[in-house]
Amino acid sequence: MAGPRRLTQNDIAKLAGVSQATVSLVLNGAQTALARIPQETRERVQQVIRTTGYVPDPIARRMAKGLNRILGVFTYEPAFPSEQADFFLPFLLGIEEEAQAQNYDLLLLTGAGVGKDRKIFADGNRLRIADGCLVLGREFDRAELKKLVAGDYPFVAIGRREDAGGPVPYVGGDYTTATRALVEKARGLGHSKLAYIGPSGPAESIVDRWNGFSAAVGDGADLVLHIDAVGRPADEILAAVFAKGATAAFFVELADAVRVEVAARERGLSLPGDFSAVVLGSHVRAERSHVQFASFNIPREEMGRQATAMLVRRIEGAAPIQQILLTCEPVEGETLGPAHAFWPAKKRT
Repeated sequence: MAGPRRLTQNDIAKLAGVSQATVSLVLNGAQTALARIPQETRERVQQVIRTTGYVPDPIARRMAKGLNRILGVFTYEPAFPSEQADFFLPFLLGIEEEAQAQNYDLLLLTGAGVGKDRKIFADGNRLRIADGCLVLGREFDRAELKKLVAGDYPFVAIGRREDAGGPVPYVGGDYTTATRALVEKARGLGHSKLAYIGPSGPAESIVDRWNGFSAAVGDGADLVLHIDAVGRPADEILAAVFAKGATAAFFVELADAVRVEVAARERGLSLPGDFSAVVLGSHVRAERSHVQFASFNIPREEMGRQATAMLVRRIEGAAPIQQILLTCEPVEGETLGPAHAFWPAKKRT
């Protein structure tokens, strides 16, 4: 036996003595449109809705607004292999949490290629299945970013991105301020000869760290060593830090700091007893080291949440482009202490 027929907007319109278009505006209209409908008429329509228990068809509402209520997530590197999971997992947790709160589904867009060939606009891409897209990765394809900016497709980048023929909407971390604060703290502890272990670009997140470091060195302190790379042998880094007389080393990557700390301990040196080490940003699996490095916390989950909320605002209305940098709180750690003029002679070999 067939069940009762579902009420439609046309049924509500007849009961309220108004047009179906008026009912639609009461249910879905923006405030500017609703202002054209007399208050008495709006209240009559709302009363009929309450009395009948009418519930709008969610599929019909999606079709009327032209939305699938799907958010795309595109990553320039694979999100799930173990070597990438540390980087992407917190962002994805924040994205999922906010998408659920906003009543949107998520679609992971993998592109047609792999590795450096992975592209948003690959042949046969399914970008338009989603109403908008979150884009994240250590480095973006500049040409694709310009294409996104020039187009009409809503997107938000996670992480600060330079203008690409126009402003890029993003939510990122304020690495410049956080890095500068760590350098200033080191200088306050007497460190005047500093080492920087890691590149200075080209990714914006790396540039921001370098800019914060450079701005804080200033007068009264010297960058005596810059190893413009990651993954160099720990003994090589340690020897260079010692040869240049640096009393504090700033590491872009936690992995380099962990290996140098181990090499130092094997030589009878301790952090910060003999020299200090600072890592420019928290990492997910810091438990791989028994040492808690002085650092700053990257609010990855909050970046994912706020970027998702920003994307929904862009999809559902003419929201202006926003560029948000979240505060990165300092992590005290146990590897930054007062400066020492030199390492004990017995430990130099």
